[in-house]
Amino acid sequence: MLPTDDSSTNHPVVVGIRLRPAGHVYDFDPGPLILRRDDRVLVETERGPTLGTVVSPPARRPTTRHLARVIKKADARDLAREDRNLQQERELRATALRTLRDRSLPAKLVKVETAFDGSRVTVYVAAEEKLELRDLARELGQVFANRVEVKQIGARDEAKVAGGVGVCGRELCCSSWLKEFQAVSVKMVKAQGLSLNPSKLAGQCGRLKCCMRYEYQTYMELRRTLPAVGAQVESVKGNGKVVALGILKQTVTIQLEGEGGRVEVTLEDLVVRRPDA
Repeated sequence: MLPTDDSSTNHPVVVGIRLRPAGHVYDFDPGPLILRRDDRVLVETERGPTLGTVVSPPARRPTTRHLARVIKKADARDLAREDRNLQQERELRATALRTLRDRSLPAKLVKVETAFDGSRVTVYVAAEEKLELRDLARELGQVFANRVEVKQIGARDEAKVAGGVGVCGRELCCSSWLKEFQAVSVKMVKAQGLSLNPSKLAGQCGRLKCCMRYEYQTYMELRRTLPAVGAQVESVKGNGKVVALGILKQTVTIQLEGEGGRVEVTLEDLVVRRPDA
């Protein structure tokens, strides 16, 4: 029985399917199929039949676009074909790598991906500068005896496709669960009071770590309750100027007037906040 309520009886039945690990979850029409989470299914996409994994079981929910149908549940032959494709990808990768070296292209081979039905091969490369790749695609097509598409991707997409383990000891967010990249700025680093050390702030992609964004809003909310650095304040431990913030602890460090040194006080210890000098 599909989960439903009175307000959703007119909504179509939708199943959420992920086509690749850590990829976007797409909505499909399950038709009469009874599907459960983690079922492997064959679906029709713009790029042809593709194997996917059920993430959200069928349920009635609103959607604004036409839904492609789930063709069927994947059977043993489909899974065997997937295994053959993976083996072929390893062989094609070695060939593509030799071709790149022979052409002395300033590009790094990231991944070779075969369409499920074997009708197309996609080669992902990364490079510092924009490259003209049509000749490479044509040459690889002749070598592979197949239609080849070469795509140049950015540093973050390279890390997502290649995968790996971060300094936190966990699989990279982008290759395990993060669906879409969002902008990460130095402002987010400063909001958390972190030192601007590139070697510690950069992820495997060489860009600012995506996790800098996760707690940014929380830090911004907590900062609003604290006086700004440089503000003159009065406290039960003495009066002075704020020289540092303990954002998570909700404390401030005050340089006391005269030779009083520094003290750390909580918000409750602050008596009056005088206007900035």
